[in-house]
Amino acid sequence: MSTKMLVIYYSLHGHVEALANAVGAGAATVRNTEVRIRRVADVDAKPVEHSIPLATHDDVRWADGIAWGTPTRYGIMATPLKRFLDGMVDLWLRGELEDKPTGVFTSSASMHGGQESTILTTLVPLLHFGMIFVGTPYVQNPQILTTDAVGGSPYGPSTIAGLDGKRGVLPIELLTAKNLGVRIARVASALKIVRITTTQRQVDAPSYVGEGE
Repeated sequence: MSTKMLVIYYSLHGHVEALANAVGAGAATVRNTEVRIRRVADVDAKPVEHSIPLATHDDVRWADGIAWGTPTRYGIMATPLKRFLDGMVDLWLRGELEDKPTGVFTSSASMHGGQESTILTTLVPLLHFGMIFVGTPYVQNPQILTTDAVGGSPYGPSTIAGLDGKRGVLPIELLTAKNLGVRIARVASALKIVRITTTQRQVDAPSYVGEGE
C-alpha cells in the first residue's frame, strides 16, 4: 500500500519553490511513497506558464501527508496560501484532513524576518483541520545547531532570501527541507493504517441518533 505525499507552496522569488522540491525529494526516498508537488496561484490570478500544476482540493483529498510552503509576510503566511486554506471549508466540515501529518516551511528576507512565527501561526488553521504537526527536531537535523545565519529550526525548514531576493538557498537549508519530507512521509505511512481503521469503525458503528427521545 503506497503512501501519498503532497507538497503545496506559494513562491515569489523561487526560494520557497526550491525548499518544496527538496521536501518532495526527501519524501520520494521513503519506500512506497508517491509525491505530488503543487503550487498556489498569486492573488492577481494572472495566467502564467509553469511546469508545476496549481493545487486543487482533489490533491488535498488524495494525500496521506501534506507539507505547506509560504514566504513570510510580517510573521504570518502569505495571502495566496491563506486564500487557498480559506476555500477548504467543505474539507474541514467533513474532516477529510483529520489525522493526516503536516509540516510547514518558509522563507524571509532577513534572519529575523519572522520565520518561526510564520510556521507556528500557519499551524493554527492546520490544527483546525485536525492535522498532526511534524517538525524538524535537532537530533535528526544537527545542521540547525549552528550560530551561522542560515534558515531552519525545530519548527521546520526555512531560508533567507535577502533584502533583494537574490540570496540562493543553501545546501544546509535544503537538507533540512529534505529531512522534513522524509519525516512526514514516514509518519504518514504509519498513520494511514490508523486512519483506515478509524474510518472503518465509523462506518460500522451503529447510529443512535433520535433513539430514546
